[in-house]
Amino acid sequence: MTFGQALAEAVEEALAEDERVTLIGAGFGSAPLDEAREKYAARIKYPPIAELAYCGIGIGAAMCGVRPIIELSTGTFSYEAIPQIINEAAIAYSNSGGQTSVPIVFHMFHGIRGAGGVQHSGSPHPWYWNTPGLQVAVPGTPADAKGLLRWAALKSKNPTVYMNHTRLLNTRGGVPEGPFEIHFGQAEVSRSGNDVTIVACGIQVPRALEAAETLARDHGIEAEVINLRTLQPLDRVTMLGSVRKTGRAVVTDESHDNCGVAAGLAAIIADEAFTSLKAPVKRVSTMPVPVPYAEPMEDFVTARPDRIVAAVQEIVPGR
Repeated sequence: MTFGQALAEAVEEALAEDERVTLIGAGFGSAPLDEAREKYAARIKYPPIAELAYCGIGIGAAMCGVRPIIELSTGTFSYEAIPQIINEAAIAYSNSGGQTSVPIVFHMFHGIRGAGGVQHSGSPHPWYWNTPGLQVAVPGTPADAKGLLRWAALKSKNPTVYMNHTRLLNTRGGVPEGPFEIHFGQAEVSRSGNDVTIVACGIQVPRALEAAETLARDHGIEAEVINLRTLQPLDRVTMLGSVRKTGRAVVTDESHDNCGVAAGLAAIIADEAFTSLKAPVKRVSTMPVPVPYAEPMEDFVTARPDRIVAAVQEIVPGR
């Protein structure tokens, strides 16, 4: 099924299986949710353009036992709700000594969508990863989309920032049937290889796989691709195990390079797997400029597969 279909299936199943699940906003891009919107209308609220207010309402409801999914549409709109997401939801559990949980999901689309302009092209997952108390999910496949959202909506006790990339919605992939869930903190080895590790999440997973195929076909380089799925909790064991095996790492993410996800992951690899490295860790991220509107310029700053290929060639001996 498509990524959007998997996302819709997870939302509809969560609504069906637990009466505490409610939606505040029900956009979810092009995900096919018309039937669910009609069937569960009593548990769906359509808020005004007031992110600070309705995120606060959702957090309070979660503290009282409801399981809200807040649909924020574009990730940059969540900036308006930063005081609630970071200064309330994230710290409630720790500051209450574990007495208060906040089982809320903040769903948002992020990334360079294609002529979205700078106000609609942000990727704020580095901000949220830098906030203790928040879980951060960045699915890269349709199976991830369903499995991670089901677990967050039905099982998690803590607040989750769930980041989807708009350009993934129409991608297709296998999704297990039934109540399929992926516990947070479980990365996936999407492609095996022995020459270099490419660490990715979200939209960069299919881009990393495309780059890996190019490297194998044209250069005889076998890359291992790690799909992190979640940044917090982070599956260090799988990521570092792969790097220790290959001895080389390229980290790619569609957030800005300075203080971005790729920079953070590269620092962890350099710190915890330094003695296994045969070459410096390379980063492939969005260039550190405001995302331009013109599509050729937008494409230039994007972390494309060809940039991943070039980064690998810098650290793997020529073949």
